[in-house]
Amino acid sequence: MSIRPWRDITRRQSRQIMVGNVPVGGDAPVTVQTMTNTPTSDPRATIDQIRRCEDAGVDIIRVSCPDVESTAALKQIVRASRVPIVADIHFHYKRALEAADAGAACLRINPGNIGSSDRVREVVNAAKANGCAIRIGVNGGSLEKHLLEKYGEPCPEALVESALDHIKLLQDHDFHEFKVAVKASDLFLAVAAYQQLAEVVDCPLHLGITEAGGFVGGTVKSAIGMGSLLWYGIGDTIRVSLSAEPEEEVRVGFEILKALGIRNRGVRVVSCPSCARQGFDVIRTVQALEERLQHIRTPLSLSVLGCVVNGPGEARETDIGLTGGGNGKHMVYLSGVTDHTVNSEDMLEHIVKLVEAKAAEIEAHGELQAVAAE
Repeated sequence: MSIRPWRDITRRQSRQIMVGNVPVGGDAPVTVQTMTNTPTSDPRATIDQIRRCEDAGVDIIRVSCPDVESTAALKQIVRASRVPIVADIHFHYKRALEAADAGAACLRINPGNIGSSDRVREVVNAAKANGCAIRIGVNGGSLEKHLLEKYGEPCPEALVESALDHIKLLQDHDFHEFKVAVKASDLFLAVAAYQQLAEVVDCPLHLGITEAGGFVGGTVKSAIGMGSLLWYGIGDTIRVSLSAEPEEEVRVGFEILKALGIRNRGVRVVSCPSCARQGFDVIRTVQALEERLQHIRTPLSLSVLGCVVNGPGEARETDIGLTGGGNGKHMVYLSGVTDHTVNSEDMLEHIVKLVEAKAAEIEAHGELQAVAAE
């Protein structure tokens, strides 16, 4: 058994497409997506939800377009959104035509589900005319009947064959601005299908473990499934599918990328599991800090350790560190060096202000470097 270098992530080389103004594939950053759960026909509610996802850092967002009322509202939603909008189309090809004309940056559609070659041609022509990409979305729960009859059950080979069939329909019409997903709720099935597909296509791959479950269970399944693929360099854009609010999907997506060192956004918190040695309530402190620091986008690290056993070592590796001490006084580390103490009652506000100041300092330094390079 060969063992890979412990921090070796070599990205699979895919060709790059554009989803609106966001590059996907090639050497572009792995993007984080989510999907709204409001009726798209209600533009105000949908835009409000998109705003929360934008605040969480989403790169691309998908909205469902099952009816004429939804595609009619899409133009207003696209105009209000700061990120590219993907229109989710399932069966009626006319919804795809309407969504493309309304300004969708991408159409999520399986060409084989919309009928004749003439209908596929109409959708491709609308995508070309409006600069739309297309996402082919194969799902283990909705495989074509002939593939289930051929293979007997959903399996990696069936998902890959379905994807290749849909790809051919687009390529036959000289359309190549597409990405592909082969999702399944069984993470073993999904991972194997993505691995097989990555060997035979050069298009960008959209990763996901579909119907992953609630916040805790779905996060674990998604982290294991997508994390293993990303570690092997497979994946150009991701969506964490949770029975939770879409902004939570975005935060989990970034946490997966941060854990692998693929993208860094916001505060990376290193904290202890809590034990009887703790000098303060680590659990509640970390919860409060994560909530209070959601607005920070600048990448930086914060360690929160309840005692001085592992605290100093962790603090030396982070931008800001906090370790528990006796008599309600706790040590604060700045850039790995012991700097001062803080009382328990002032600790939370103090750490929040230190993180905000450090983020501003990093941003200012980056702006100065950019000016100097011009």
